[in-house]
Parts: sequence; C-alpha cells; structure tokens
Amino acid sequence: MLDFLASVGRIFIGFLDGTGRFALFTVEGVSHCFRPPFYPRLIGRQLIDMGFYSLPVVGLTALFTGMVLALQAHTGFSFAAETGVAIIVVLSVTRELGPVIAGLMVAGRIGAAIAAEIGTMRVTDQIDALSTLSTNPYKYLVVPRLIAGTIALPCLVFVADVIGIFGGFLVGTYSLDYNPSSFLGVMMDNVATDDVASGLVKSAVFGFIVALMGCYHGYHSKGGAQGVGAATTYAVVSGSIMILLTDYLMTALFFSS
Repeated sequence: MLDFLASVGRIFIGFLDGTGRFALFTVEGVSHCFRPPFYPRLIGRQLIDMGFYSLPVVGLTALFTGMVLALQAHTGFSFAAETGVAIIVVLSVTRELGPVIAGLMVAGRIGAAIAAEIGTMRVTDQIDALSTLSTNPYKYLVVPRLIAGTIALPCLVFVADVIGIFGGFLVGTYSLDYNPSSFLGVMMDNVATDDVASGLVKSAVFGFIVALMGCYHGYHSKGGAQGVGAATTYAVVSGSIMILLTDYLMTALFFSS
C-alpha cells in the first residue's frame, strides 16, 4: 500500500513539476515577444518556413477535405441536397475543418522540425554558447517562432478555407450535377464574417500552440539523439492534443449562444 501511494505521489509531483516548468517557459517566452531587441530577419525566415513551405500540404489537405465533405453531405442530406451540401461545406470548412486540419498538418510538419532543431542545439551545447555570447536564447530561438507561428497559420487557414470551399464546389457541380451559380450563391449567402473570423482567431491560437510546444520540448530535451527524437514526438503529440482541446473550448465560447 505504501509503495502504491509513493508511486502515485511521484507521478503527481512530476506532473506539478512539468506543469510549472511549462507555465514558466510560456510566460518567459511571451514576455520576450514584447521586449526588445527583436530579430526581424529571423522572424521573416520562420514565416517563410512555417507559412510558404507549409502551403502545399495544407492546400492539398483542404482541397480533399472539402471534396469528401461534399460527398458525405450529399448522402446525408439527400432531402435538401443542393442547399444542405453548400451550407455544410462552407460552414464546416470556415469554422472548424480549415483551422483544425491546417493546425494538425502544421503541428506534424513544423512542430517536429522546431523541436528537432532546438533539441539538437541543446544537446550539442549551442544554446549555452548563445548565452556565453550574451545572446538571450529566448530572444533568438523562441520569440521568432512564436511570432511567426501566430502570424503564419491564419494566412494558411485563409487560403485553406478558399481551397476547401473550392473543392466542395467542384464536387457539387461536376460530380453531383448541382447548378454552379445556385450552389455558389447558397454558399455566399450562408457564410458570415463571424464564421471566417472565428476560424482565423482559432488558427492564430493554434499557430502559437504549435510553435510553443516545439520550442518547449526542444529546449528541454536531453540525452543525445534519443532525447531529440523523443522531443519531436512529444512536440507533435502534445501540440495536436492541445489544438483539439483548445478548439473545443473556443468553439464553446464563440458559438455557445
């Protein structure tokens, strides 16, 4: 019995230690985002890596998501097919699927890359070298990625929304034989600014989460190559879970009324 209680206590203490360390890292990283010096060139480089280079995978995912969504909606809403499919595609893509799918894709691509890069710098003592050269590691490594993630993902999601709706439009008009002008008109009449804005706000939070998880796990990695590999896995898994949890909370906040 005492061994069981001791093991539970160790797990609880470890959880508190990890939570506190993560909270301190988050506060430290966010605080440096508003204090000079800044590194615009590093921020621009991260914007290109996170935004431009992620566009093909996000675009393809959004295209096929919109196409599949149109087919499934046609099956489920056969009693009001054209109107129902158009409404479901445009609202689902802008409110939920665009931000979530893009966030998960970026978490798999960028979260792992950030954790691997910073983790390699940690185990090879490059982060300690930055401190020796009077360069704050948070300023140089964490802040550019947090800012770039928060800016890049909404841009990706906006493009993904357009591509996803276009994919649903293609399936609706060429595969399901809907009237193109009528189908497009229903889409335009049923999408509101709040729908698009809520998805963009979500995506900004998701981008921050992806960058934060990658930086945190990479910054605290240890144990050589094996530790770096574990950090990349933790970054992707924790980032994906946090995206889904945050999506539920923000959806409940935006659409509770």
